Amino acid sequence: MAVGDRRGAPVGTEPGPSAYTELRMKDVLTISNEAAAELAAVSDSVLEALRERLGCTIRLRGNRLTFEGGKGDVARARSVVEEIVGLVEDGQEVGPSSVDAVLGALDQAEDVREVFEEVVWRHRGKKITPKTVNQKRYVDAIRSRTVTFGIGPAGTGKTYLAMALAVAALTEGQVGRIILTRPAVEAGERLGFLPGDLLAKVDPYLRPLFDALYDMLDPERLSAYIECGTIEVAPLAFMRGRTLNDSFIILDEAQNTTPEQMQMFLTRLGFGSRVVVTGDITQVDLPKEQASGLIQVQQILADIDGIAFVHFGHEDVVRHKLVQRIVEAYKRHVEATGAERRR
Repeated sequence: MAVGDRRGAPVGTEPGPSAYTELRMKDVLTISNEAAAELAAVSDSVLEALRERLGCTIRLRGNRLTFEGGKGDVARARSVVEEIVGLVEDGQEVGPSSVDAVLGALDQAEDVREVFEEVVWRHRGKKITPKTVNQKRYVDAIRSRTVTFGIGPAGTGKTYLAMALAVAALTEGQVGRIILTRPAVEAGERLGFLPGDLLAKVDPYLRPLFDALYDMLDPERLSAYIECGTIEVAPLAFMRGRTLNDSFIILDEAQNTTPEQMQMFLTRLGFGSRVVVTGDITQVDLPKEQASGLIQVQQILADIDGIAFVHFGHEDVVRHKLVQRIVEAYKRHVEATGAERRR
């Protein structure tokens, strides 16, 4: 149903079309009990995200959703909710970030199901899938190119998706081993005085990679893989002088490589191998006078066949909504102050 609003029309006169505010609508959508339970889960976080992003009133009573607002807002909200309900009924987990993902897919005329139903890896009932259109493009690039660069802010799934693809490739026999590496550069801190040998000192840098692996493999299986060298997690310095055949190789935190280290790493590529390089060029921990290999490589290798560059933005952040806002705020600050690092 729809009603016009006469506010602003002169008293005692019949208002013309321009005197009406936007046509208001009320629409009702009946959904499955399963979808209703999912939308109402975790303190209505999905519904709150829908209300915030879509600019209309959305109420859930039982399994009936009521939309009220401007005609365009209501139509858009219904389309988004129908897509989210479809994902729930297909067995997908949804959360507040799913709203942004669906909006992004619809804005870019992408098939929402095609984005979300691209299962990268399954473990203990958990499905790892792309959450945004850019993540889907990233997954497609890794599968089709020999070398893929994923560049963007924290929380965009660059490393996590790459590791899930690596585990899948190993399990399916596409590669014989996985090699995960990071440069050992302090994020404004000094680790030189920590106790232990070299491996103990670099463990804090590598720990996030182990954490992700434990999400994807059973501990016993992971320990066996590491013990026999099928999965290797090591600092970048350990890559020098090697040729890595039949491997899925991931260089994480690549913004902290020097140009020389980046060249050294990329030339480790051997036959039957695939390389993924991830990093955030706004989080460089190198000294100001030292160029970043990840910034420089974009100009050097931009036109080379077999290499893909996928750039993520704040809209691809799939962590807490506040993280997305923080990333965007810093981006605006850099643009306003001209503080962007160019080398």
